[in-house]
Amino acid sequence: MSNQHAGGPTAGPRPGRAGAAPLTATGIAAAVRTRELSAVEVVSAALARTAEIEPELHAFREVWGEAALERAAEVDRLVAAGTEPPLAGVPIGVKGARGARSAAARALVAAGCVPLGATSVPGPGTPWQTWGLGRGGRTVNPWRADRTPGGSSAGSAAAVAAGLVPLATGSDGAGSVRIPAAWCGVFGLKVTNGLLPSPDRTGLAAPGVLARCATDLAAFWRVVCDGPDGAAPRTGPDAAPGAGDAALPLAAVWSDDLGFAEPDREPAALARRAAERLAEAGVVRFVPAGPVRLADPAAAWQALRTPGADRAAAERVRADNDRRLAALFARAPLLLTPATPNPPHGHEGPGERYSTALTWAFNLSGHPAASIPAGFGADGCPVGLQVVALHGAEPLLLAVAEAAERAAGLAARSVTPAR
Repeated sequence: MSNQHAGGPTAGPRPGRAGAAPLTATGIAAAVRTRELSAVEVVSAALARTAEIEPELHAFREVWGEAALERAAEVDRLVAAGTEPPLAGVPIGVKGARGARSAAARALVAAGCVPLGATSVPGPGTPWQTWGLGRGGRTVNPWRADRTPGGSSAGSAAAVAAGLVPLATGSDGAGSVRIPAAWCGVFGLKVTNGLLPSPDRTGLAAPGVLARCATDLAAFWRVVCDGPDGAAPRTGPDAAPGAGDAALPLAAVWSDDLGFAEPDREPAALARRAAERLAEAGVVRFVPAGPVRLADPAAAWQALRTPGADRAAAERVRADNDRRLAALFARAPLLLTPATPNPPHGHEGPGERYSTALTWAFNLSGHPAASIPAGFGADGCPVGLQVVALHGAEPLLLAVAEAAERAAGLAARSVTPAR
């Protein structure tokens, strides 16, 4: 989570180079299960690319090369014995030094994934800074080295965007999956708060994932959720049975500012155009709802994070926004906004604006939300479209993301950071 401004020169270091998309998680798993590829081959290639790119990117705190190859060999033995793990041989990044212990990471490993290493997060004493701190220094945005990748899942987003891994875990306490997903041009999912285990005692943070393609988001969801038949239970007062099976187009409400955020013109316009492409492709249909006006959650979010702060006032803001959101979702199952109010800032540090302005309301309310690639700004950096749904309606978000990629062309692009 960060307060920040869109600093940095527009003519900085050479931008990253777009290239051919690496294999997806589902594509890797299919090839390993049929023994077209071995897990050892896949992981060896991922480690080689990481060794090449990591000195510029700094996406990892630790790379577990030997352990990754041992795990890959174990996956190959399972496949040879007739076992077919759903994500066999897929290299992944896990957020932070303790990321391998998370419930999501354990579920992915049980499904055949191979952790390549711990991705970078902001360093000690820098809780408001959005760049990650890798082994070699601050994590850079793969598209422009003088810009931050966003945080706090900085290394996970950078590693996915640069093609080091197709999937990486994250956690989202104020936008920490959605912001780096937007600024690195990949897909990001924050699940419904409380649906999956989280070590965050405030209840504001929820697990999430970053991926290069929407199908891989869905693959993540299938292996980490606890519900019957691979679908997590829908929870919360506005949860709607069958929400994930709704026919397209889905009714949606657009807001560029949630009533308070004051976004910059370009990222808001790019996100709005991405939303219009969803409508043109028959994925959503916009319904008249009047202006969306939530209370600014900044003070409430900070109070809930601060020992001794006025929690009663924070809970009043939460209750007020919950009522407003319930009324909105009674009219439409989707809310669309820009993922961030501004583009990636430079590495000089936070400024006066909150990059979280459009995301942290949904940590306070607990709604699931995703960031979908929405194009590139004049600075050469990606921006994102945020899609928010009913509590427990992750299948609905996943369906929208897949349709956005397939039908509307809102897809991630692989990038190689320029040397």
